[in-house]
Amino acid sequence: MGKQQVSTIRRLRLAFGALIGLLFAGPTLAGQVSHHHFFSDALGRHYPYSVYLPDGYAVTQQAYPVLYLLHGSNRHGTDWIHQGRIQETVEWLMSQGRIPPTVIIMPSSRSWWVDGHNEPARTAFLDDLLPHIETHWHVRDDRQGRAIAGISAGGYGTLNFILERPELFSAAAVLSPASYAPLPPANSSARRHAAFLTPEGEFDAALWDRLNYTSHLDSYMTKQQRVPLYLSAGNRDRYDAVRHAQQIYDALQWYQADDMTLEIFRGGHTWRVWNASLPSALEFIFRHTQGPSQLTISE
Repeated sequence: MGKQQVSTIRRLRLAFGALIGLLFAGPTLAGQVSHHHFFSDALGRHYPYSVYLPDGYAVTQQAYPVLYLLHGSNRHGTDWIHQGRIQETVEWLMSQGRIPPTVIIMPSSRSWWVDGHNEPARTAFLDDLLPHIETHWHVRDDRQGRAIAGISAGGYGTLNFILERPELFSAAAVLSPASYAPLPPANSSARRHAAFLTPEGEFDAALWDRLNYTSHLDSYMTKQQRVPLYLSAGNRDRYDAVRHAQQIYDALQWYQADDMTLEIFRGGHTWRVWNASLPSALEFIFRHTQGPSQLTISE
């Protein structure tokens, strides 16, 4: 068990200078983004995802660390590219040596990353997507080289994954996580999303309770692995994400106080806040995630 020490909580910080530098200075690296799909047995349909490959991927014999980025409710993996400016952000950080070259996977899901009433998104992610990525791309297939992050409902999914399967992930970041406990607020899309609706169209509170992160806490705390966790939220979030992020932080603090950071930014439940927090989130993740390793090619 780690020391009972409170991680730094930096409030009301908006990284304008860093973002301006990112957008106008221009990175010296030139990675590639492409879009793919494969057939998922769990879903019974094709599973779409986007991939970012770092500069030099095609010519180096390296297995890169892999970062999975999960989108929000009723959104798409390409949001990370168009609104999140993920390529510009990671190449800016890589050009400064602040994170290692990495492969980024941005899947698209119709659910909240759970095996809900509409589709088995959790099973598809763990049993279909991860093995597919690790056999089709030059990425590390060990815990030390695999990380995950998400915004809003993607933060909800990220938190569930790391608490349920900590042996899979080296580190995680949840930005404005929609991990509401005990129940989602009245204005949350979770109350109207097919993942949590009964056949009669009613919100299934019992299912939410069973799938939410709170149901994984006791089991997680009995396991050997801890997943270092970065949390952030905007101080004007319409879903009160600050309170819920603080609640998550407090629930885990006694168990892994040395392995958590919570930052509060000025803003709402928007990409303005998430873009501001991304550099800190990525640096946190890669302080706990190993860089590229020698690629092993099977005969």
